[in-house]
Amino acid sequence: MSDQVAVIWDDELAAYDFGPGHPLAPIRVQLAHRLASDLGVLTQPNVTKIDHIEPVSDEDLLRVHEAEYVHAVKRAGSEPGFTDVARGLGTTDDPVFPGMHEAAARVVGASIAGARAVLTGGFEHAVNLAGGLHHAMPGAAEGFCVYNDCAAAIAWLLDQGVERVAYIDIDVHHGDGVQTIFWDDPRVLTISLHESPRTLFPGTGYPHETGGRQAPGSAINVAIPAGSGDDAWLRAFQAVVPPAIEAFSPSFIVSQHGCDTHFADPLAHLTLTIDGQRLAGVAIHRLAHRFADGKWLALGGGGYEWIDVVPRTWAHLLAEVAGSPLDPNAALPPDYREHVFNLFGRAAPLTMTDGADPWARPWESGYDPDDPIDRAILQSREACFPFLGLNVDPFPSF
Repeated sequence: MSDQVAVIWDDELAAYDFGPGHPLAPIRVQLAHRLASDLGVLTQPNVTKIDHIEPVSDEDLLRVHEAEYVHAVKRAGSEPGFTDVARGLGTTDDPVFPGMHEAAARVVGASIAGARAVLTGGFEHAVNLAGGLHHAMPGAAEGFCVYNDCAAAIAWLLDQGVERVAYIDIDVHHGDGVQTIFWDDPRVLTISLHESPRTLFPGTGYPHETGGRQAPGSAINVAIPAGSGDDAWLRAFQAVVPPAIEAFSPSFIVSQHGCDTHFADPLAHLTLTIDGQRLAGVAIHRLAHRFADGKWLALGGGGYEWIDVVPRTWAHLLAEVAGSPLDPNAALPPDYREHVFNLFGRAAPLTMTDGADPWARPWESGYDPDDPIDRAILQSREACFPFLGLNVDPFPSF
């Protein structure tokens, strides 16, 4: 079991809502918390729920966002009819809504509250499933993201004196906003594993994107070929992430756990299962203990199959963070399944597994130049490992 763990959820976080029909609906997070609660995860003796979150101040936002942009978000949420499409406000991805600034600033507040709980509050890990809004840029909304809570939490940690933060992003979409914000900051290592930008928004995240002049090698991108499943994805993770984290030696790990890598997700083209996604959370948990003295903030992110995927994957994540992993064959509680049917008129899955048995073939087993995932791995290692003092040889020697 983990030591003390903070789970961040305030019902007011559901106000971050772009309206009917938008993929990033707050019900995703609400169902995940409901399922985790019904499975007994949130009543573990080491779990504390932090359920009162205030919107952050402008000072917290201005660590990562431009003042003019924050002003535009405030106007968008308070002046009927105001849009600023040049700043991404009023687009199909990011329609304006009343109270937009307060709602988005509260999501940032939840992630900073998680960072604070771990850094100074006596907690080992914290999780904010409402967070993970990794696309927001310094001066613009992008990809369902108004303010970048991931970057804001990292910037807050740096301001408190944390020397090195590693950010691991496993969303199917490239973590472009976080990478942009810390592009030239050697104190932050950003690692993003995502579907290849050749086939998916936002069209960035190529292996050659490796950081600015002041921070070469501080950005690592693994562009996963469309169609890749559990075994390929996990092979890529193990071949790139653990050695990079070890070389960087972070003081703190922040991770983004978008679950839109699933084969049923309607907005992307990877084919992971619940079981593969669960193992990704296990791997990051281990890295936090091995290299960051357990200091770990886990955030939500994308995931647009609201019934079959997001609640189960994130309930597994909450259980992993709490150090009480769920049996993949565990049945979903009848009360939860009834709740889902009453909401959607559709049955929830019966168990916490897709029935897969993922396995990551070790990189050391050899490089196959005809395998698309091996080519993607080697491109990432070649681009960044020399900056970290690591061997890029596809056939590591012992």
